[in-house]
Amino acid sequence: MKVAILMDNGFEELEAMGPIALLRRSGLDVDLVAVEGNSMTGRFGVTYSPTFDMSSYDFNQADCLIIPGGPHYKKIQDNKAVLDLIREFSEHKIIAAICAAPTILGKLGLLKSKKYTCFKDMNEDFGGEYQYQYTVTDGNVITAISAAASIEFAYAIIEKLQGKEHLQEVKKSIYCDAKHS
Repeated sequence: MKVAILMDNGFEELEAMGPIALLRRSGLDVDLVAVEGNSMTGRFGVTYSPTFDMSSYDFNQADCLIIPGGPHYKKIQDNKAVLDLIREFSEHKIIAAICAAPTILGKLGLLKSKKYTCFKDMNEDFGGEYQYQYTVTDGNVITAISAAASIEFAYAIIEKLQGKEHLQEVKKSIYCDAKHS
């Protein structure tokens, strides 16, 4: 399975790096896609290069679209091509967003009648049921509350794409004590 992580300059590193590492550890094919250009730098100076440029990336090959939070969400929510892409994924594929990024889904009406979470101070009436917890999965939408939920966010994506049993194997591979799995 293939995952596309869509970011722009200013993304929250922890919300991207944790899931990237865990998803790749689980055997998923993970592509980093820049909204513009072939590299991007997070809010604390971590740069990913090379990346795929969104304009030339084939999103049809991806099973899941992930959007980390961070200050870049403002640029993303104002980008018509990104919004169209999010709408497309929401119809037939899995979409996952963390921290500020779920608000983009909310403003598009994609959280109506769904359970979801996002950074608490950014929650608005998106027509769904806000859950104050690390991650929430409702149908094909996975949301997470903040950078502190990065690992649980990755776990939710792995479970959705590869199943609970595979998730347990991934957890065993990173815990030094099997009691934590």
